Amino acid sequence: MNPTADPRLARALAAAGLPTTGHFVEKGGWVSHAWIGDDVVVRASNGAIRDAYRHEAEVVDLLAGSDVPHARRIAHGDEPDGAWSVSTRLPGRTLQDAWPTASPEARRTMIESLGSALRELHRVPAPADLMPPWLADALAGGSWPAYHPPVVGAAEQLVDEARHAGGDAGLFEHVARWVDARLPLFADDRLVLVHGDLHGSNVMVDQGRVTGLIDFAEAVAQPADVELDTILRWCARPLEFPATPDGRGLDASTLTEVPGWLRGAYPELFAREHLRERLRFFDMEVELAILAHHPDPTVREVARGRVTRLLEGHDHLDGLVW
Repeated sequence: MNPTADPRLARALAAAGLPTTGHFVEKGGWVSHAWIGDDVVVRASNGAIRDAYRHEAEVVDLLAGSDVPHARRIAHGDEPDGAWSVSTRLPGRTLQDAWPTASPEARRTMIESLGSALRELHRVPAPADLMPPWLADALAGGSWPAYHPPVVGAAEQLVDEARHAGGDAGLFEHVARWVDARLPLFADDRLVLVHGDLHGSNVMVDQGRVTGLIDFAEAVAQPADVELDTILRWCARPLEFPATPDGRGLDASTLTEVPGWLRGAYPELFAREHLRERLRFFDMEVELAILAHHPDPTVREVARGRVTRLLEGHDHLDGLVW
């Protein structure tokens, strides 16, 4: 077999104690580069997310012995040109790739399988302080290199940061009152292991079932319904979730039934009292983080408009049936 051409791939394979020969398909991503082999997947970080693979390895270790479908970690480490990770290859392809040509029956079966996988994930014991290192850094006043799952305890901080970055004192006084009025909804929450970035590109499927959840770099201990924030956002605004920076998201009209199918498979996830207000609270956190920290002023302006809509009682959930 031919030696692998990319030196980053070869170094990662050698460091993992694997042959540096074989056939690999190269694939770009948002924060990493990947090589898909017959049996393993190798990823190399672009350096934007600190300790992403170390955090992911910690989470995968928590999954050991559970019924959560996931890839087994083989090794991870650091080289002068960046961090790398090697894991087993799961059967099939991503839900994002499988979706366009799948029949309605197959789509429903895949989403029901996803519901079962999420139920098992949320049963896995996790430390209450589990959080990606980069996110902990960001909440401590560092830079914000990525979007992130909502963290209930950070809401008031994000209001202050958005106020500082976005002006319009009157708007943010309103936002602060809105957030304070909803914080009691979370007083008795139990924290569980939440994937934190669950959408079509982070779910592997084969023959109508989920073979694994992938990319746990944003996994965090939060209330279980935090998981719905990204899933429902993906359903409502799939064009914002292309698999690669130069790709295109799915057609929203093909995802309208996903929330209902997911609810049927995992009804407990939707059973929280005041769920709609809780989801709007999570949405507000995401938009405030973008408004406070995103480098593109056009994106920040979109977030400002969404914050205003949330204050008026509207959001992306309005168009979903669930």
